[in-house]
Amino acid sequence: MEEILVQMEGIDKYFPGVHALDKCRFELLKGEVHALVGENGAGKSTLMKVLTGIYNKDGGTIRYKGGEIEIRNTKEAQNLGIGMIHQELNLMPDLTVAENIYMGREQMIGPFLDNKRTNDEAYALLKSLNIHINPKTKIKDISVAKQQMVEIAKALSFKSEVLIMDEPTAALTEWEIEDLFRFIRDLKAQGVGIVYITHRIGELKKISDRVTVMRDGQYVDTVNTMNTTMDQIINMMVGRVIYEEPKTRSMVAPDAPIVLAVNNLNSFVVNNVSFELKKGEILGFAGLMGAGRTETARLIFGADPKTSGEIYVNNSKVIINNPYDAVNYSIGYLSEDRKRYGLAVGLSLKNNAILPSLTDFTKFGLVDDRKASRVTSEFVRIINIKTPSNEQLIKNLSGGNQQKAVLAKWLIKNCSILIFDEPTRGIDVGAKSEIYKLMNELVHEGKSIIMISSELPELLRMSDRIAVMCEGVLTGIVNIEDATQEKIIKLATLRRER
Repeated sequence: MEEILVQMEGIDKYFPGVHALDKCRFELLKGEVHALVGENGAGKSTLMKVLTGIYNKDGGTIRYKGGEIEIRNTKEAQNLGIGMIHQELNLMPDLTVAENIYMGREQMIGPFLDNKRTNDEAYALLKSLNIHINPKTKIKDISVAKQQMVEIAKALSFKSEVLIMDEPTAALTEWEIEDLFRFIRDLKAQGVGIVYITHRIGELKKISDRVTVMRDGQYVDTVNTMNTTMDQIINMMVGRVIYEEPKTRSMVAPDAPIVLAVNNLNSFVVNNVSFELKKGEILGFAGLMGAGRTETARLIFGADPKTSGEIYVNNSKVIINNPYDAVNYSIGYLSEDRKRYGLAVGLSLKNNAILPSLTDFTKFGLVDDRKASRVTSEFVRIINIKTPSNEQLIKNLSGGNQQKAVLAKWLIKNCSILIFDEPTRGIDVGAKSEIYKLMNELVHEGKSIIMISSELPELLRMSDRIAVMCEGVLTGIVNIEDATQEKIIKLATLRRER
């Protein structure tokens, strides 16, 4: 019989106004990859934060290796051998790999740091895990994928037998994901039990042994991955079957006017990028990590300075030196890094939602709070943000609902040109379908969208045309009728002379 590492039964957790976990259960075996899935707000991360001592449970029992335990804080969980890799990495960018791994546990010579011994220990640990990173390298100088590996090494430095990974592939390319999967299989072979939280349903067959589904804070079922179809899992997650077929033809009228034209846009990263966006069009942007897609969007929005190039809005040349200028030209930008650029996490959902439109809610220098509440509540309903009220602090919402809050603020501002940078990153399959529907409604109303995405099926599902970038250069624009994954990947890896 396979050894049971973790058993959670009847777990309850309450937050103000929210019953986040309602009699939940979960089981993890030694040497298994157990996927934990569900819509945003289903309780996946909350359940695992109970297991790792970040939250204290309000009811139920936890058994570890057969014995009932109480986990009061993260240190107790680490001492038991339970580690968690969070969706947003918790590393210090200006410290080295070794310093991050052994932070608070550095080797000492009397009152002084023994950097050599700390580096040697980190080197031995990384080598044992077949991770090829110099322990003396600063975190800010390595890729996101390598940072992910450092987080895993840090967790395993505590001799973890249980490793929880929350959306580990959200910021990785397809090639980096394959490297991560190989690493996970190695850990599995060593007997480590891995909890794999993901919204990418297509990954389940590749990496998981079993899948547990949660919905609205409750346990739904646990199934063997091999014997279950993805449609069945999606149906358990959302209570309905969702079909997402690729778009076969453009929805844009042949004579649609050009609302945005970019000519020879340049910066230290972007090289001579030119394209046009038509009214009612979804123009997808594809490319590998570091291709220059986000940098191009930030130049258009005025978030970064350009060295040269021209931007036209509705056939008129415009000067955009900062985001305020862009918003005045009815351009909105949903950043891929919602916490850094998209939200004020210490403010309420309502206050975040009205920020770009503050003047519309202000009279004689005072905010019309009643109007702000009414409008915010309307968009909370339209895009289905799960929150007890629009006064809830943004930091208390799930990652997917935070992403929806960023979307809400640009919908309230009613911009005619919207740049969506990874709009469904960290969003579950049901919410994705809602976002897709909303985007189609927006273009049907005459708005125009630039959509940057690392998911090729998403680009093929939503775009009328797909612009592809590689190393800061626009390598091609493909009509959706002619677009295939193979053609896009070829353009995304096609180096050109600058």
